Amino acid sequence: MITYNYESDFQLENEEVFSEWIEQVVLSEDKNLGEVNYIFCDDEYLHKINVEYLDHDTLTDIISFDYSEGNLVQGDIFISVERVAENATDFIVPFNEELKRVMIHGVLHYCGYKDKSENEKRIMREKEDEKIKMFHVKH
Repeated sequence: MITYNYESDFQLENEEVFSEWIEQVVLSEDKNLGEVNYIFCDDEYLHKINVEYLDHDTLTDIISFDYSEGNLVQGDIFISVERVAENATDFIVPFNEELKRVMIHGVLHYCGYKDKSENEKRIMREKEDEKIKMFHVKH
């Protein structure tokens, strides 16, 4: 089950479409979907979490808390909508594309992908690209 929570004015459109996509991504990695909670917030909200729980005094676009067990994917994914918007501008990509990348990044961590080394970052980026292509809006 996927839930969406909002700690800012942002509201995700087509929650059902995003949920179906995320579930397909999880299944494509031979995992099962447990409870994944998205919390959309602003920089200030996410910065407090970063300082309090991770002892990092920096801004970030995403913090994920992984509660996965075995093949069951679950956790809390906090996303700063402000940071996603700024990154989209910096990388010259549409906001919705950057949002999808960040949303699926957290899920890929739950599926076992890391991003500490250069090689891990490359693999993570390839997986993000692959999974973004799985996103389809029904007309």
